[in-house]
Amino acid sequence: MGPSILGCKYLHRSLLFILPPPSGLFVSNVLTEAIGVVLPLALDPSGSLLLQALLPSASGARLEPLLRALLPSLCPVACHPCGAHVLEGALWRTVLLISEGGEEAQALEELLLDVGKSLREELATFALDAHASFVVRTLLQVLGGARVGSDGGRGLPGSGESSKVGSEGPAVFEVPASFLSLLREFKGSFQEQIADFITNKYFSLCLQVALEILHRKLPEECAELCRSVIGYLSSCNPAAQQSNLLVFLKDATCSRVLDKVLEVSEVKALRSFYKTHVKGQLRVLSAHKVANFTLQRLIQAASRKLLGQLFQELGPGLEEILALEHLGIITALLGACRNRGAHQQEVLQLLLEAFHCWEPPTRQLACAPLLASVLAYEVYFGEETEQEGATPPALSAVSYHGSLMLQHLLHFADPSLVLGSLAAMPPADLVTLACDPSGSHVFDALLASSSVSEKPRRKVLRQLKGHFLPLACSKHGSRVLDAIWSRASLPARRELAQELAEHEPQLRHDPFGHHLVRNFALTHFLKRRQDWDSHQQAEKKRRALFAEILED
Repeated sequence: MGPSILGCKYLHRSLLFILPPPSGLFVSNVLTEAIGVVLPLALDPSGSLLLQALLPSASGARLEPLLRALLPSLCPVACHPCGAHVLEGALWRTVLLISEGGEEAQALEELLLDVGKSLREELATFALDAHASFVVRTLLQVLGGARVGSDGGRGLPGSGESSKVGSEGPAVFEVPASFLSLLREFKGSFQEQIADFITNKYFSLCLQVALEILHRKLPEECAELCRSVIGYLSSCNPAAQQSNLLVFLKDATCSRVLDKVLEVSEVKALRSFYKTHVKGQLRVLSAHKVANFTLQRLIQAASRKLLGQLFQELGPGLEEILALEHLGIITALLGACRNRGAHQQEVLQLLLEAFHCWEPPTRQLACAPLLASVLAYEVYFGEETEQEGATPPALSAVSYHGSLMLQHLLHFADPSLVLGSLAAMPPADLVTLACDPSGSHVFDALLASSSVSEKPRRKVLRQLKGHFLPLACSKHGSRVLDAIWSRASLPARRELAQELAEHEPQLRHDPFGHHLVRNFALTHFLKRRQDWDSHQQAEKKRRALFAEILED
């Protein structure tokens, strides 16, 4: 092991004891020494970590020769698990320095273009490699001047932590026109290689980032690339009486590319996609373990008019979808009906019919716990509870998708049916709902929905009275109480504080309750009630004034 590697291990350990960020002089000195041995340093686990720690503070004068020294060995560095991280960090730092201007900005711009052209010329090599594909995705974001969420995340080798390379900085930033020109060239390269590599998962991820970046910065180029993807996929594997694209909708890798295509496509393109490729096949796609996810993207992206066609085809099959546990289809459909303001009563009826609680009408009062637990009426209540006077079962579990269904329904134009069901739930079940990680968000929707008036909202929340202590001692229940408090009137705050103040010593020593003791000022409430009232009134006025300013 060479002395330079031993030295970098020592420096990396030293960095752990230096408060971030390291001093400019320290960074400058280390990077100056690193230029001569940057290749072995970047490929060494400790050397890579050292460079990653220093790059965010590197000046243009130190970064430019460092990156230039890596350029001749771009392929071995980018394809190395340690070297790829160094390149990602260098690319993010380079574009930040370019946007700030300065003496080295022009040289850095030319250098970054050289790196980009080298990657584009050998796109097949880099985009197909597990490590280099991350560098390609980072470069696409740098060229487009935007950070996107589909670039994937990974831990550093042996660290057990998520990569934080490029995690700091603005989400959108200005880039030179030359970067967008190179981005156009990348679009052409992706088009040329779709046929050869679209089924490769690493190439697929690069293509998804390219689509998202092009959608933001070069929408016409994005539309052209989308047409190329759909055109190629629909021309392969011919099968009788159906679109060839259906085969790829059921492929895990290609379906993710199609997800992104649908996400970035314009309304006209979405209508064409539906009519040409999937019309009449939605029930089949909804039943497939892979294709149903792409169908969710189509539903979410659909215009009001297209949603009507999708709903007409999917609506009668909701119970079948529910039985298959492809609940994302149902939540996507409810979300689309909510956002587009269309088919809300129809989808509500079909949903409750799927849960067997639409007829007879007396069953509708039980819809909230059924939806929350994603259980049909007969399964939830059992045969014995059909008898008169039988005690209904307690809510024992809340489903993530069940919570989403209730949230969407509370935002419908007429949420009265769900509100009535929530108000009819036993207080213990409402506490279970509020203390659940997913169920607690139902209360967020109840408090935030503009279609829920104050009277039915109070009717539901009043059920929690007498149960504030278990809520306060729960991670998620305490958050619900905080949200209720922020909207509560002064008399309602007094009631809440009065009930909790009786348990102030217990709450003070509870890991979640002690936050409410502070937020609700329970000590002041017990000892200085008049001051507490004055403070709450003043805070309420400040909130109202701030809300008016935001509305203006």
